[in-house]
Formats: sequence, structure tokens, C-alpha cells
Amino acid sequence: MDRRDFIRNSAFASGMLFVPSFLKGMEFIDVNQLSGFKNVVIIQLSGGNDGLNTIIPYKNDIYHKLRPTIAKKENDILKLNDELGLNGNCQALKELYDNGEMTVINNVGYPNPNRSHFRSTDIWQTASGSNEYLKTGWVGRYLDANCQNPYEAIEHDSSLSLALKGKLKKGIAVTDPKQLFQSTREKYFKSIVEHTSPELLDEDNQGYLYKTMLETYSSADYIYERSKIYETSGTYPTTSFGKNLKGVADMIVSGLKTRMYYTSLGGFDSHVNQEMSQDRLLKVYSEAIGSFVNDLKKNDRFKDTLILTFSEFGRRVKENGSKGTDHGSANNITVIGGDLRQAGIYNNGPNLLDLDKNGDIRYEVDFRSVYATILNNWLEVDDQQVLNHSFDRLNFV
Repeated sequence: MDRRDFIRNSAFASGMLFVPSFLKGMEFIDVNQLSGFKNVVIIQLSGGNDGLNTIIPYKNDIYHKLRPTIAKKENDILKLNDELGLNGNCQALKELYDNGEMTVINNVGYPNPNRSHFRSTDIWQTASGSNEYLKTGWVGRYLDANCQNPYEAIEHDSSLSLALKGKLKKGIAVTDPKQLFQSTREKYFKSIVEHTSPELLDEDNQGYLYKTMLETYSSADYIYERSKIYETSGTYPTTSFGKNLKGVADMIVSGLKTRMYYTSLGGFDSHVNQEMSQDRLLKVYSEAIGSFVNDLKKNDRFKDTLILTFSEFGRRVKENGSKGTDHGSANNITVIGGDLRQAGIYNNGPNLLDLDKNGDIRYEVDFRSVYATILNNWLEVDDQQVLNHSFDRLNFV
């Protein structure tokens, strides 16, 4: 079979070449032995979530002056301290905060920020500088440097983000382990796998494709068998995001040997009539997180889990003429976990008296310091090897 026929037949007959799964054969692993290591769940609020209306400086006169229609009033928030409050649609997050299970880090960003969704997302996912263009993601480089098996990073989605793509290994994107297993057992796919000659694996192009199929075939069985160990009995919202977190919980509690999970919630590009759309999305996010944490607690896995939520940028401080906000720069992030070293408000809120020339919040914490902290303090690996530079580490874990 020539390369063109192979790609066409494989892609359209089985669909599997579009599943970004580069997995090692794990048929001989004991599926009854549950893992007990630490893991990280990364959540991206895609579109640029408005941090000022998420973690709200409700006592700040400048905030109310620059946002005459969309500013949250004191009775619309859940107070965190005397200066900052949580969006009133985030009751589940407030409970986590009160339990000492959430950290809010303010003014997170990077030098010379980019306000393009695509470019800023690439920067956050690759951990690059604004003038660097990297082809590998920071989770992918973690896989390359520290993991034997690409499935040690999983994205609960139908496609793989740049964040999980390394040079040598790529994570796997999957929404349904059973469907992945069944797809790899289709007649055409199975026939190619069973009749692949070892010498084909040494070829540059076809060898790479055959190797991908072999790894997918062998690993789909492992993921499927492991996923059958546990299926949550907890109640999750029926939203797509709720289903994503349910799937991640099933994998964590089943003991899948995965260290990094990735998922997202979109729709945060709120240029027009922001208040209703953002409030709805934050409610979706908060309720799903609440169910997810309760599930992990019930199964004694919350203490081993760290949940990082970020957005590719914040919004402009001043509202626009359409009762929305335009692209900004620095933003807040949240870290949720059962074993935090420093919970609560990690640092001061944004200084609205000292905005940059574009009217944006100035960054004070480099987002790569957050990554470095997770890599070094939580996963206990060499953060400089993954991030290619040295960044200050924080103290939230």
C-alpha cells in the first residue's frame, strides 16, 4: 500500500488517524491495582473570561465608574474579604473557598501581552514568551521529559490542544473510552495492525503512521479496561462541561495512570451584553466543579488532585458601548485542591489606579511561575527542563 492510499483508507475507513493518541502498549498492566499519585486537571475558560466580574473589587470606586452598567453590586456577589468578592453565580466555588480548598492568584499574565485569542492561547499552552513561537506545549514537553507513556496526559475532548503536544510524545484526546476501543477493533484497522511488518516501522513517514496505529490499538484496550473499574454515581450537571468533568473523574478514580488532564469551557468572548452570558457560563463552571470535587472527595482522590483554571487573557477594565468588554491582558486564575499550602487570596487584587497605556490591568505574576510551581512542588519534576527557562516558584502548593 502506498502512503497516499494508507492515509486515505485509514482516515476515512476508521477515523482513527484523527484521534491524537500516541499510546504505548499496556496490555500487561494489572487493571485491579489503583494508582495513588498526584494529578493535575487543567481547565481553560476559552474566549477571555472577564476576571474583574469573576473576582470582583466590589469596594473600588474606579471599578464602578468605568463599568456603569456591568459592574456587580454588593448584593450580587459572595464576599471573600473586605475588598474582593466572587461572582454570585459561583456558590460552589464559595464553599470551596470557605473550606480552604481554593486559592485566587491575581494579576497573572506575561510581558508584552498579545490580545489575539489564537496567539495568546498558543502562548499560554506552550509557555512561550510573546516573541517566541514554539511547536510544543508545556504538558507535551512534560511528557517528553518525564513520562514513558503518552496517555499520561489526556484531554477530555475530540481533538488535542497544542498544550499536550510534545516533540516525542503527544497526549491523547478522548471523550468515550469504549468508542475509542471499538474504533480500533474495526475490521480494516485491525487488519492493518495485525499485518504490519516490523521493517515498516523504520520508515520515516509510513513507519510513523503505522507506529501510531499500533500504539493506539494496544493502548485503547488498556484505557477501556481501566475505565470500566469505576463510573461515578454522583450527580453532575447535564451540560457538556459537566459531562467532561464526569469523564475526568471516572478516569481519576479508576486509577488510570494519567498525571495531567485537560478540558475547556468556551463562550467567554463577551464584547456585547456580557453580564447575562458570563453569569450563565460561570454558573455552568461552578456547578460542574462542585460536583467534580464532591465525587473526588467521596472516592478519597481530592487530596491528590490539583485543579488549575485559566483564561487566555482578561478583559479591558472599562466597559465598551455594547455593555460588554474588549480584550485585555492580565487576569486572575484559581487553583483548587485538597492539599493547598496557601489557600484564600494569594496576592493583592488589581491596582485600578495604575493601568497600562491600553487601560488594562498590569501583570505582576508570570503565568509560567504557576506552571513551574505545579511541576516542581506538586509533580516533583524539573520545571526548568519543561519550561526551558527559570521562573520564580509560588507558594500555593
